[in-house]
Formats: sequence, C-alpha cells, structure tokens
Amino acid sequence: MRIFKFGGASVKDAAGVKNVVKVLKEVGHQDTLLVISAMGKTTNAMEKVVNCYFDSKKGLEEAIEEVKDGHKAIINTLFEAKNHSIHNKINALIEEFRGFLMWNKSPKYAFVYDQVVGYGELLSTTIVSAYLNEAGLENQWLDVRDLIKTDNSYRDAQVDWESTQGEVNSKINKAKLNITQGFLGSDENNFTTTLGREGSDYTAAILAYCLNAKSVTIWKDVPGVLNADPRHFEETELLNEISYREAIELAFYGASVIHPKTLQPLQGKEIPLQVKSFLNPKEAGTTVGRGTKITPEIPCFIVKRDQVLLKLSSLDFSFIVEENMSEIFKLFHDYRLKVDLIQNSAISFSVCLDNKFGGLKEILPVLEEKFKVTCEEGVSLYTIRHFDENSVEKILNGYVVLVEQRGKETIQLVVK
Repeated sequence: MRIFKFGGASVKDAAGVKNVVKVLKEVGHQDTLLVISAMGKTTNAMEKVVNCYFDSKKGLEEAIEEVKDGHKAIINTLFEAKNHSIHNKINALIEEFRGFLMWNKSPKYAFVYDQVVGYGELLSTTIVSAYLNEAGLENQWLDVRDLIKTDNSYRDAQVDWESTQGEVNSKINKAKLNITQGFLGSDENNFTTTLGREGSDYTAAILAYCLNAKSVTIWKDVPGVLNADPRHFEETELLNEISYREAIELAFYGASVIHPKTLQPLQGKEIPLQVKSFLNPKEAGTTVGRGTKITPEIPCFIVKRDQVLLKLSSLDFSFIVEENMSEIFKLFHDYRLKVDLIQNSAISFSVCLDNKFGGLKEILPVLEEKFKVTCEEGVSLYTIRHFDENSVEKILNGYVVLVEQRGKETIQLVVK
C-alpha cells in the first residue's frame, strides 16, 4: 500500500482539490491511502477561533463564520448542485465545534485547542472525499481519531503504538482508496489530540508503519527537498537522495520540509519517503531511504527565527554541574521550552530556546531565584550541514554572532 500526504498548500482552494484528482489519475490511486491537511491557512483561522473563545467572546462568532465562508466558497466552485449533500456535512461539522465551545467547561487552552483546531482537517477531508467521488474516484473516508490512539498530552500527543496498530488492522480496507486526516489522534477517553504543528507528515509515517506500506509520498509545492528554504534563502538546489540518518539530522535542526518525528517509524521498517511536486507529479523529486548520505553533497541551510538566547550564570561563581543541569532541563520540560542549542562553561550555561508554547515569561522568575539570567529575545539560529567557509560567510553578512558552535559537519550560529 502507498501513503500519499497532501498538505494545506495542495488543497488551499478549488483548483488545488481538482489538482489532487489530476495527480491521482497521473500516478495511480490503487492501494492508496491519502492523508490530507487542513485547507490553506485554515489552521490559523481555527486558532483564531480558539483565541477569541478565551480572549474576545465578541469576535468568536465572526471567527467561526470566516471558517465557514472559506469552505463554502470552495464547495460552491467544486460542486454544481446547490442541494449537494456536502453542504449539510460541512454545516454539521461547523455546528459540532460551535456546540463544543458552548458546553465546554475546561479552562485549559491546550485541551480546547485540540478539540477545535482539528476540525480544519475534518472539513478538508470531507470536501476532498466528496469531490473524488464526483470525479469517479470512489473512496472510503476514515476518521483518523479512530485509528491513531495517543496519551492526553494535548497539542503534542504521544502515540500509543500497540493500540494504534490494532485499530489500523481492524478498520482499514487496503483494497480501497482511503482518505483520512493528518495531525489528529484521540486519547483513551476519545477526546481529540493533536500531534504537534505540521504533524500530518507524522500521521502518514505512523499509518505507513502500521500498514507495512510500500512507500510514503509527501506532495508539496516545491520540486523535492531543497538545500534551503526558498522563503528565507534566494539560491536553492534540489537534493536528489538523502539517507534516513541525514534527513533525521536535517529535521532535528529544523528543516521544515520534513516533520522531525516522521522519519523514525519509516526508518524502522525501511519504508522509502519521497518528496515530490504536486505541480509536476512525474518528476523524480527527492527520495529518502537507505544508502547515500546526501546527493549532491552541498551545504544545507536551516534557519529558526524568533528564538530566545538564555545565559545562566551561578550567583556565587560556583560551577554549574550535573545537578544544576538536571534541574534546568526539568524546568525547560515543565514550561514546554524546546532546546535547540547548548553551550556551557564552568560557571555559565547558554541555551537557545524555541518559545512556541509561551513558557518563557513564567520560567524567568523561577530561574532568577538561583541564577543570574540574561535573556535575549528575537535572535535567529542558523544551522549549516556540510558547511564550508563560503557558506558561513553568506550567513555572517550583516549579523552579530552571539554564539558559535562548530562540529565536523555542522556549524550553528546564534545571531542578532
């Protein structure tokens, strides 16, 4: 069985949905499972709904209507019949999450987020499934929350592999064209969970692992894995082949084309991952698998913006030792701050952090009780794999280097 993952950019509008049909007709759709993300910027729109629920009840109804209107516009272009059943299905999904917000009593943001934001994927797959049927591609719509079982770590759920394997074995008919959602799962109480932002790639890998799939293909608006993100770098080159190990390194450092968790289950069963263009589906793209480290072997650039550089120093000039480090990392875990770079000396400890969950404000006074703390927000972290001096000079132009860390194949620079 093949797993195809189509991201938000590939189904951002009616033309994108029609192109999914075109791709499937070009490359085949037998024995295939489609994993579909929310349409375009829908996840952002759903996050606005959640934020209005907590911060601005006056804007809540308008935010919900924005989501509804965006999907209705796509439906009206795709389906000629005004009384098509898709209208009722979409209305019902909108009313489901509107109803949740009315009766919910939980004050926990992460819980509410997961119950609401995942409707973006439910809406998109409902529309795409209906359009595939219209186009003659009969398919089975599956609710991925019935397949992928997780713990209740909302917004960053951990997969229960044994339960998931059982559900996949019993609920997926491999002989059909199947379509399901990325990003989502459910806990033991059947509340919706999410696998982390951009988690649809991970969904594809989880299902591929459980199905012993032949391959996973991620369809994107770029020709494959590039040596740099074209949104941040002017000159980019296509990487034809990458080993699992190299791809995991790139993902760990923040390469956005592949989700960091995606590669581990695929490597476990040596399932090849292909990254291809949905605009040119017959082109080779990039293959991630066993063997060649990286072809061609050229510098690969990764940037993470809006990071935080913390420098912790002991108040009495004593050493920062293992006990201090353990305590510091536990705090980072408790306040959900992701560590991207570490550098320490005898009496100081510098760390570059991702504050995407907003824990920085709360952790600072806790750290200041035991350490002298210097905090620099709004820094950028550049990572260059297979660097040479020319590639480093490109990055340094116009920046002040706050931290530099060099290894044999990788250099990391925190700059302002």
